[in-house]
Amino acid sequence: MSEAFAAVLDRIVKAYDVRGLFGSELSAPVVRALGVAVARVLAADAKAVVVGRDMRPSSPGLVDAFADGVMSCGLDVVDLGLASTDQVTYASGELRLPSAMFTASHNPAAYNGIKLSRAGAVPVSIDSGLAEVREAAAEFLAAEAAEAAEAAEAAGAAGDRAGRGGRRGTRRELDLLEDFAAHVRSFVDLDRLGTVSVAVDAGNGMAGLLWPAVVAGTPIVTEPLYFELDGTFPNHPANPLVAANLRDLQAAVRAGSHALGLAFDGDADRVFAVDEAGRVVSSSLIGAVVADRLLRREPGATVLYNLVCSRSVPETIEAAGGVPVRTRAGHSFIKQRMAETDAIYAVEHSGHHYFRDNHRADSGVIAALVLLEAVADAGAPLSQVVAPYDRYAASGEHDVEVEDREVALDRVRTHFAGRGPVDEQDGLLIDTTSGWFSLRPSNTEPVLRLNVEAADAAAVDALLAEVTAVAGSRGGDSNP
Repeated sequence: MSEAFAAVLDRIVKAYDVRGLFGSELSAPVVRALGVAVARVLAADAKAVVVGRDMRPSSPGLVDAFADGVMSCGLDVVDLGLASTDQVTYASGELRLPSAMFTASHNPAAYNGIKLSRAGAVPVSIDSGLAEVREAAAEFLAAEAAEAAEAAEAAGAAGDRAGRGGRRGTRRELDLLEDFAAHVRSFVDLDRLGTVSVAVDAGNGMAGLLWPAVVAGTPIVTEPLYFELDGTFPNHPANPLVAANLRDLQAAVRAGSHALGLAFDGDADRVFAVDEAGRVVSSSLIGAVVADRLLRREPGATVLYNLVCSRSVPETIEAAGGVPVRTRAGHSFIKQRMAETDAIYAVEHSGHHYFRDNHRADSGVIAALVLLEAVADAGAPLSQVVAPYDRYAASGEHDVEVEDREVALDRVRTHFAGRGPVDEQDGLLIDTTSGWFSLRPSNTEPVLRLNVEAADAAAVDALLAEVTAVAGSRGGDSNP
């Protein structure tokens, strides 16, 4: 049995979080073991662990199992109840405690997972603690399986007494929704925030709880779509990256004559936008708007952007008097670089927005509110607000199928040698005279992720075709 549990842990512990199928992978014994492991690895110097959960039907039971594991090690549990991921990281930062958020984000209802942070909202990845958590959980399960149930319980209790003086932790509830909503509003000038009409699609996810609290008392007028918390996702999956999941929002924006529309994923840490005509606005353009506004308040500050963001992002940062720094993707790496550079903000093209004054954590609602402030200031719909930043054509992300990713990258590297500067922080980014492209290995699939940007659509198509041909593969658009 312990070998089976170890195999499950190997599957569900990913690069940045824990995620798997409820029941067959995320079972009560496995999650309880993860609670013990978090207490021993991430909370060795802490007195408590903060826990929050999304609206999935499986989340309450998994939280109970995890909390039992934490408390068995003598630590207390601070239970936020229903919460968005950015609420939980906010609590970790404010309370200076490690945290666990139970969510599978945009994945279907059959999945669940855990996003972990060290005290102070410091992220945990496979290279900075998740591997140790996985091993500690496997060791705990092996120890339980090695003895009879009674002997295992006695051994576990003895181990807890040795580490925590025999004390079993307690569990208390803490409601931080209003505190977090006030924190979000602190990122805008409420005296200048005029009336903005917006349609918001919560996808039956946690934005349905969070958004009303954030905009309470402001002049923002919201048409809510799917605000009922329902982890079975009866209307559409809570994944705004898929074009079909935006259709209801696009129709509502056009029918309601709204200035823009916003869509959140299931745990509400990412935000996506459509303009008043229902056209999707890239996260790069949202990032350019947010960076511009933040730099007006703190001229000369550093702003990070990830490798596949539009060239308009660093151009905007420089024009606003800031210092642009390009980084690889991944929240752990980005938060580390923010700490090293004292960056005030970072944007990922995937819809994540990080703020120094939010414990360097990402928050979809903070980015959304700053964007709404820009729309209110302009007194114009979103298309007019982003127009000055919308300078290039882009391909969107394509999956390029290859037999050997490293061999394919070598072919592309050789073919484009001398054509322009090369950045190898994450795969290949080559800036040619006709445009730039990024070719990155997927963490989970035998494909390369290809993004292209150029001055116009014809140049994008030409460069896209050239890179795909050189990689020697079939390409498919993974993000329509």
